[in-house]
Amino acid sequence: MAKKKLTTVAKAPKVKLSPRDAKTAERLTGLADRVVSAANNRKDPYVEIPSRTLANVHYSPRKKIIEMGNATNRRQLFDLSQAKAYMRTMLVTSGCKKLIDQGKSTSLRGLFYMLKHTIEGVKENTFDEQGECDTIIEDVEVLLSSIREELHLYAENRGAMVGAITFTDKGDEINCAKMGSGGYAIPSIVEPEVVVFDKAKCKAKFILHVEKGTVWQRFNEDRFWEKHNCILTHGSGQPPRGVRRMLHRLHNELELPLYCVLDNDPWGYYIYSVIKQGSINLAFESQRMAIPEAKYLGLRSIDFERCQLSDSVKISLNDTDRKRAKQVAQYPWFEKKPKWQTEIKKMLSNDFKLEVESLISKDISYVTEEYVPTRLREQDWLD
Repeated sequence: MAKKKLTTVAKAPKVKLSPRDAKTAERLTGLADRVVSAANNRKDPYVEIPSRTLANVHYSPRKKIIEMGNATNRRQLFDLSQAKAYMRTMLVTSGCKKLIDQGKSTSLRGLFYMLKHTIEGVKENTFDEQGECDTIIEDVEVLLSSIREELHLYAENRGAMVGAITFTDKGDEINCAKMGSGGYAIPSIVEPEVVVFDKAKCKAKFILHVEKGTVWQRFNEDRFWEKHNCILTHGSGQPPRGVRRMLHRLHNELELPLYCVLDNDPWGYYIYSVIKQGSINLAFESQRMAIPEAKYLGLRSIDFERCQLSDSVKISLNDTDRKRAKQVAQYPWFEKKPKWQTEIKKMLSNDFKLEVESLISKDISYVTEEYVPTRLREQDWLD
């Protein structure tokens, strides 16, 4: 009987790491080394993970961003209540190290499938749902002080940009003035090793960020970015981390002021808050995401009267809206700003909210030809 030939899968060769990747890989290896060291010394392996809770978050008036405090949670291997979370932590770090060594990236969903398997000897999976894996990824981020993009992980692309700037993306030249009707799709990973800026190739004077893709299309079709020499972006509602990171880099590296056009509702206020001060849930990323100098152009609670809009554009506030507005008003970075307190109180007294699209009731291009140019010219914004 002929013997079957055994085939082996060749291991992917390691690639030359960038300085950033080498630093991240070193942190991952150091974590594994501590496990080995603890085992050799007959001690319980553990990790101290910074606590990602509201109680461990504070606002820095000096830096004007949300920061994470010093509280940590110990995760131990030989504690039955923590063993699974500890195992999952090591599993995620191992998967990320493999990606870095191979010079490859994967989606959050991809890593979930890379790591999901049934544990030998039991009928239990390493992960059952992607949310379980995503939570551990965020733990690893704060544990290593590395954002997930540095771990070679990305989320689904959401958001686009167009305007007076040319840069390279993985070596390919991207001229954002020639992106057609769809614009340049902002990727999840926009770190300097991927997206490289050249000040000489940026003619834009500022960034205009709008909340939704539908509004962005109006600005793009009207060539607002060309007439006003700017970069136009959107984040499909709450901007994903790739869009926030791109805005942060454009603002800080190319010294471009950022202006936001968002819906006049508690959720528009919150989007602005996240762009400006950072996210409460992801406070560990504020240093590389938040833009304290960002300005809020509108829509404003006074715009119903100021722009002489019709009653038909009003959207009544519900109980959730009112509760959220009061929460936003109490944020430390809003509560001591009289103009913001007036803005929120005015919306509550109006008892209705307004979408940016409501300005179309004046004219199809009112927002691009009248509203935003006037706000910019008069420097009429909230800070």
